[in-house]
Order: sequence, then structure tokens, then C-alpha cells
Amino acid sequence: MALLNLFPNYVWNLSVAVAIECGGKIGEIIDICHALKAVGGADEDAGTSEFMRAWIQKADVLSELAEDDFTKNRTQSAGEKLKRASLYCLIAERMQHGWDEERQALYTRMLKIFEQAVTCLSEPVDRVTIDYDDGRPITGWFHRAATDGPCVIFCNGLDSVKEMLYLMDVPKALAMRGISTLCVDQPGTGEALRLQGIPATHRTERWVSRWVDWLQDQPGIDPARIGMLGISLGGYYVSRAVAFEPRLALGAAWGANHNWIEVQHKRLRREGENPVPHYWDHVSWVFGADSVEDFFDKAKGMTLEGVLDRIKAPFLVTHGARDRQIDVGYAHLTFDQLINSRKRKLKIFSDREGGVEHVSVDNMSFARDYISDWIHENI
Repeated sequence: MALLNLFPNYVWNLSVAVAIECGGKIGEIIDICHALKAVGGADEDAGTSEFMRAWIQKADVLSELAEDDFTKNRTQSAGEKLKRASLYCLIAERMQHGWDEERQALYTRMLKIFEQAVTCLSEPVDRVTIDYDDGRPITGWFHRAATDGPCVIFCNGLDSVKEMLYLMDVPKALAMRGISTLCVDQPGTGEALRLQGIPATHRTERWVSRWVDWLQDQPGIDPARIGMLGISLGGYYVSRAVAFEPRLALGAAWGANHNWIEVQHKRLRREGENPVPHYWDHVSWVFGADSVEDFFDKAKGMTLEGVLDRIKAPFLVTHGARDRQIDVGYAHLTFDQLINSRKRKLKIFSDREGGVEHVSVDNMSFARDYISDWIHENI
């Protein structure tokens, strides 16, 4: 299996795959892509304003149709449409320049639509906020399972947001196994970056420990059974967190990111694919850097070398066999260095089952089920 080859560049096709895997409807997505055929070229940075407008146009239609449902008291139907509208706004927003004013307005709109959607659908999820160590808030969506028990902190990669994590249906998959989920916008992502100006840090434990403190005080959550899952660059964050936060009962990396700073040097040489357009502007924005050189200085700690032998808890590493962003060799490096984990597991997704691309975005169902089962069996 592979990404749909609708456009001549990887980044745009990746966005389409994300939209499909997060609950978009193929007919709606085809309409959007058809409108973009004339501007989607080999240059991933060109045409992103047109890209944004095409996805927003579909979100506008869905929002209007949801309003029609509200006039007929069809709240559930409205909620389903609004959920997809929030997704399409999300897909449009993640492809723009970080400092773009139109991007900021669209992000705020996405948040409002998403919250309205989950309220309409009466989903068992609450927006939660805690103070970060400089007094500014960081936020999450807390999806509570029907029964008391464990909880998993689920964190972003470089360019995702907590609403995308939720739309991947990982919280539902874990809830079916009696596990609650806390999807978070860590520093450098989502609300932390866009609304609070909190940049990324290689010291994951600074923010994870705050969330562990909060979860240990929540009724119905077993304080000894709090785990963590990270996707994409979150594969770095979760590994670092489990190494330095001993209260985490397990960790799972959905895509290994063993030496992310090394990967950035490779990307300077155009080795491997980028996840978003305007890449160097994007990573500079994420890390609060004023130049590419400053970015490399601020991100130099983004490596797991010399860290993983601290991990004693069970740990899962997954990776797509043909990941074009992060070479599969990094998954083997992470696994090989988990020498003190009492139960380590490496899973490479192959052509037979699908999910061979970065974080299995060509078919996330196998990865979602495998990770959820492993967590259930080990937490």
C-alpha cells in the first residue's frame, strides 16, 4: 500500500492521506482535490493559499448543512458534519506559513467547530487545561473510558494538533479496551504554540510531569497505570519522557525518531521527504528560532543517544517499512538501545498488512489496533 498519488509532490499527498485516516469522506476529498489539480505541482511550497481555500470551501458547505440540521433538531447529524468541517480546517491550516495571520484565524475557527462537534455528538471527552512551568496554560482533550483504570497520554508530532490525535480514533480504540486517553498539545504544537507562544523543548519531562500530576488526581484513573504514546516526532518525546519520568508505566512510539536533529541535517541535503511546506520556516516557528542556524542550536538536544538505557518500563517501537520521512533504521537503533526495558517490542509494518509509510498514514488501522492491543496487554 502507499499514499494516493493525486499530486506531483509528497507533502500534498500526505495531507490527503491524513484527511482520509482522520475520518474525511472520500467523495468530499475528491471534490477538494479536483479543485486543486491546476495548482498542485511538484513544488510543495507553491499554491498553499489555494490549497487552504479549497479545503475551507468544503468546511463552509458542511457548516452550512449542519445549520440546516440544527433547524430540524438533528443534533447528531449536525455533529457529524461539524466534525468533518473541523478536520478540513485542520488540514488547510497545517499547510500554511507559521506566522500567517489567516492561519491563526483558521486555527481558532477549527477549535470552535471541533468543540461544537463533540458536544453535539455527546462524546465522553472534556477539554482540560493546566499551568505550564512558566504560568502559561497547556491544553488537552481527556477521553474517559466507561470503566475506571489506566490512562494514556497521547502527544503530537511536529505538525499535528490534539484534535487530529482525537480524530485518529485512538481514544475510541483504547476506550474499547478500558483505557482512557489524554490527547495533548505539548510545547511547540497546537494551542501551546499558536495561542500561548510556547516553543518546543527537547526536555519532554518538563511538560509530561505536569500532566502526570494532573492525572494522578483524577477520580477513576489508576495513578500507577499511566502510560504514554507519541506519534511521529512524538516518538522522540515519549521515549525521552519514559526515560526521565519514572511514574510512566509504559511507552509506545508510533514512528521512531531516534536522532531527529541528525534527520534535520539530512533534510538540508534533501535526503528524505518533508512533512509540511515551508519546512525551515515551520521548524523555526516550532522552536521559537529566528533563523535556520538558531533552529539547529535550539533543537540540538533532539536525540535519544545516551538516554534509552534509563528506561525500565515496557516499551513499544513501531515503524513503517518504507517510511520516506524517517528511515526505518532509526527504529532498530531505538529498539537496540532499550537494553533495560523489562519488555521491549519492535513492530515494523509491512506490505502484507499495510501501513508502510510514515506513521502508517497509508493505512492507520493496523497500527492503531496493534498499538492499542499492546498497551492493553502491558499497562
